[in-house]
Amino acid sequence: MSDPAPTNPQAEAEHGRIALWLDPEDLRWLAEHCCCAEDAPHEATDRCLRLRFRAGAALHKSGRNG
Repeated sequence: MSDPAPTNPQAEAEHGRIALWLDPEDLRWLAEHCCCAEDAPHEATDRCLRLRFRAGAALHKSGRNG
């Protein structure tokens, strides 16, 4: 497996994103966990889905998704 491409801090900042470093186990938990109630508004469940997706993508990119 090749090394992941480095993040471009300027491009991320242009998207309004902020760097956050987490342990792989914390990312794994975040990727698999949702606290949304069954009757949560769509905006909340959509945000949870995006966060879980990004956590899983970070694990995949780092080669630690297994």
